[in-house]
Amino acid sequence: MTIKPLIILPDPVLRQVSKPVERIDAESLQLADDMLATMYDAPGIGLAAVQIGVPRRLVVIDVSREGEEKTPLVFFNPEIVASTDARSTYEEGCLSIPDYYAEVERPAGVTVTYVDRAGEKQTLEADGLLATCLQHEIDHLNGTLFIDHISRLKREMVIRKFTKAAKSKI
Repeated sequence: MTIKPLIILPDPVLRQVSKPVERIDAESLQLADDMLATMYDAPGIGLAAVQIGVPRRLVVIDVSREGEEKTPLVFFNPEIVASTDARSTYEEGCLSIPDYYAEVERPAGVTVTYVDRAGEKQTLEADGLLATCLQHEIDHLNGTLFIDHISRLKREMVIRKFTKAAKSKI
């Protein structure tokens, strides 16, 4: 497993809409493993392939708590097919927007269809942190960032800060 460099805001790659994973093969499974290694190293609880510069519909998640056994989840071509009317708010962060956190309100529960590592179509009903994480990562696949769910003023401040930081590194 290889730890990959993360794409950081304001890189335009983060706004790309990811294309479906055509087949589950050794290459796509290796990508999932590299993503898990990268996510754990960061450390984070979710990662979309586009965050390492691969605009494919692949998400990895592990919401296990520190000290618990790791429970890595891999979702090829995930799609939210239903969401609850109930809402929940979590303080979200993003590996592509380091050290910035904001309260985001989303549906409290979602139903997601996806293809697993074995190439089988699956359906998962999720609530709590897993539901929030799935929505956050699937947003990435559609070119949406969690800051798109906060006020325009806060979002513009964050984008300005990261754009300035990126220019200072050139």
